[in-house]
Amino acid sequence: MGKKRVIQKAGGADSAAARVAKLPKKKLEFGILNILSTYNNTIVSLSDQEGNILLSSSCGALGFKGARKGTPYAASKVSEMVAERAKLIGLKEVGIKVRGIGSGRESAIRTFASKGFELRFIKDMTPVPHNGPKPPKPRRV
Repeated sequence: MGKKRVIQKAGGADSAAARVAKLPKKKLEFGILNILSTYNNTIVSLSDQEGNILLSSSCGALGFKGARKGTPYAASKVSEMVAERAKLIGLKEVGIKVRGIGSGRESAIRTFASKGFELRFIKDMTPVPHNGPKPPKPRRV
């Protein structure tokens, strides 16, 4: 029986300092919040007007696993974290673009709006098929 080794996880105060260090140097007044909400996950990213991504996070990145990633609670937590980091770069106004049909769409928008940002617009950019794929051939028995 050998000596037991204790492995310490990197986290705590060090990871919080690393997150602040990863913030972009660019100060921003207006940004576009892109919310991709699927059945299994919600991804929230903040970009400038040209479409360059500045901040991004997802439910899986916050530690939610499995079916809990697709819940409205997980989406609100992701939106809350992106909102806190957006305040650090000086964001005041935001336009929101939402894609997908997951359960996290509404809660992500509500959470971001409740953090004190002025909303310019909310657009639903969910792709809708015009006619869809060709149906399968009839079955021959």
